[in-house]
Amino acid sequence: MTGVQRRAQLLDVSRRLFAEKGFEGTSIEEIAARAEVSKPVVYEHFGGKEGIYAVVVDREIQALTGALSGALEGGGHPKVLVERTALALLSYIEASEDGFRILVRDSPVAQATGTFSSLIGDVATQVEHLLADQFTSQGLNPRTAPMYAQMLVGMVALTGQWWLDARRPAKSEVAAHLVNLAWNGLSSLERRPTLTKHAVEESRAKRA
Repeated sequence: MTGVQRRAQLLDVSRRLFAEKGFEGTSIEEIAARAEVSKPVVYEHFGGKEGIYAVVVDREIQALTGALSGALEGGGHPKVLVERTALALLSYIEASEDGFRILVRDSPVAQATGTFSSLIGDVATQVEHLLADQFTSQGLNPRTAPMYAQMLVGMVALTGQWWLDARRPAKSEVAAHLVNLAWNGLSSLERRPTLTKHAVEESRAKRA
């Protein structure tokens, strides 16, 4: 193999192992054995397990970010944007199961960026202004849009994690149900939501 081919092979092998066992459960020895090379070859290309993990995660982050950003581009009705975003995430999971498994696992301490939670936060930031415009048009407080953006994107992401293993119902049906809850809920938001008196009293009683 050429150097480029060997690097690509090591990335493919490592990606499968990280998806199967996680970062902590994967060793350089396993990567080398599955790739049928010596450990020094892995170190030569990536410097260690942290190095190869960082490259794998960065590639997946770029792929998913590109898919989600593409869904939000071009504008359109907010409901359509929610539909596009849900479908984009589910399509990524469908096409890159190993990659998504890696992203939703905990990253090592040394991995300061590129975590799934930070990615979701970035997507939520992109959604904020869309929700703010929608809130303003409905007479709702646009300053609450960042909080609702986190809720909306988090709901889609967690459903994606569930669907990763369930794979039923079909992708389009899952997306339709996501949008049903998100959009119909958003379209009937109260201007000043409050908890019921019973819920507040019950919470106080449990703390006492």
